[in-house]
Amino acid sequence: MAHVPQIKIPATYMRGGTSKGVFFNLTDLPESAQVPGEARDKLLLRVIGSPDPYGKQTDGMGGATSSTSKTVILSKSTQPDHDVDYLFGQVSIDKPFVDWSGNCGNLTAAVGSFAIFSGLIDPARVPENGTAVVRIWQANIKKTIIAHVPITNGEVQETGDFELDGVTFPAAEVQVEFMDPADGEGSMFPTGNLVDDLEVPEIGTFKATMINSGIPTVFLNADEIGYTGTELQEAINGDPAALTRFETIRAHAALRMGLISKLEEAASRQHTPKIAFVAKPQAYAASSGKQVTLDDIDVNVRALSMGKLHHAMMGTAAVAIGTAAAIPGTLVNLAAGGGERSAVRFGHPSGTLRVGAEAKEVNGEWVATKAIMSRSARVLMEGYVRIPGDAF
Repeated sequence: MAHVPQIKIPATYMRGGTSKGVFFNLTDLPESAQVPGEARDKLLLRVIGSPDPYGKQTDGMGGATSSTSKTVILSKSTQPDHDVDYLFGQVSIDKPFVDWSGNCGNLTAAVGSFAIFSGLIDPARVPENGTAVVRIWQANIKKTIIAHVPITNGEVQETGDFELDGVTFPAAEVQVEFMDPADGEGSMFPTGNLVDDLEVPEIGTFKATMINSGIPTVFLNADEIGYTGTELQEAINGDPAALTRFETIRAHAALRMGLISKLEEAASRQHTPKIAFVAKPQAYAASSGKQVTLDDIDVNVRALSMGKLHHAMMGTAAVAIGTAAAIPGTLVNLAAGGGERSAVRFGHPSGTLRVGAEAKEVNGEWVATKAIMSRSARVLMEGYVRIPGDAF
C-alpha cells in the first residue's frame, strides 16, 4: 500500500513570555489551510501532535502542556493603522480540536519580533537602533495590541538582562500594551455585577468576579474552595477530583457569562473562560525555590488553563488580574487590599509579575482603557515543520 509522503511548511518555533508555539506566515500555509475550517484545524493538530491519548505529543511540536500546545498565524493586516493580523489557535492535547475563542497574551510578546524578521512590517517602521512599535490586530478578539520591540543594528534584539519569573534565562524586554482589553463587544462584566453568587449544583455557591478583559476569566476566593492561594502545580494537577470540580465551576461560569448556551458546550471551549482563585498576600516558595515575600506582592493568584493549574500566569489572565485589581470591589481588588490602584504585583507558582491597568466608570459601567506588562521573546528554531501530506 502506497503512503502519501510528508510535506514541509515554513515555520518558526518561538518562546513568548512563559509559552512556546509554532508560528506561521499565512501565505506559507497550504492553500486549503489559508482559510478557517477543517483543513486548517487538522493541519495544526498534526503539527502539534494531537490528539494524543498518551498526553505527551511525542509525534509533534507540542510540549504536553497548555503553555506549549499553541499555534500562531500572522499576515499583513487588513485593518487600517495596523501592521499585522495575529490569529491564535490553542490546540487541545488529547482531543481533536483547536480552540480559536481567545488570545494568548504570552505569545503576543513574540508576534512583533516574528512580524519584523519575516518581512510583514514596512521597513520604514523599523529603526536602525531603538524601538519598533508594532501595531497588532488580535483577530480572535478583534482588539488592538501595541508591542514595543527593541532593535539593534536594524535587527530584533532578543538577548538582554530582563528576567521573567517562569523563564529560566534572561532576554530582551518587550513591553506590550493591550488597548481596550475587554474581550468581546458586550459589557466587561457580563452579569452586570462586580461580584456574583455563582451557584454550582452539587458543589456549592461561591462569590465570583466574572470579567471580560484580556480573556474571559472567573475569579474565586481561595479560602471558599479550600485553598490558600500559595499552591504549586502538583497540589492541584495531581488531584483528579479537584480538576473535575474546577472544570464544573468553569462550565457554570461560562454559562453565566453568556459564552455558551448549554453546559456541554464547555467541553469544546477549553481556552475560555479561564478560572482563577485569589487570596491576600502570603509568603511562599515558588516552584524554582525562590522565596516570595509579603513585600514582593499585593495579592496571590493561581489560574488554570486547559484544565490544569498553570505553571506561571497566562498573559491574557494577567490582563484580567490587572484590570480587576484596578476596579474597587472586585474579588481581586479586595484581596489586594481594596481601593484604587493603577498597577498590581501578584504572586503565581513561578514567582511574581507586575501588570498595570487603567479603568474608568462611564455611564455606570466600568471600561478598561489599557493594560501594560513586560515580557520577553526569542526564536528557538526556524525552518520547516513536516507533516504527512494527507493529514489535512
